[in-house]
Amino acid sequence: MPKPATLTRIGSKIKVNLDRVRDRIPPNLINQLKTDPRGTVRDYKMTDGTGIGVVLEFNNGQKVWFFEDEIKPS
Repeated sequence: MPKPATLTRIGSKIKVNLDRVRDRIPPNLINQLKTDPRGTVRDYKMTDGTGIGVVLEFNNGQKVWFFEDEIKPS
């Protein structure tokens, strides 16, 4: 039986784990995350049919999605 998903609540403040995303995001986003890795969960995104990611909004208004294992509580 599949394990139920535990979703981070929309509106939650969380941090991106830079070590987990460094190899898949552009350099400008890496620099932004080094300065401030915190964002607000705005939405969810189906990743591959079995997983759910989160859409984060950063202080500059930019929205980027991440896998659940790439984020951590703020």
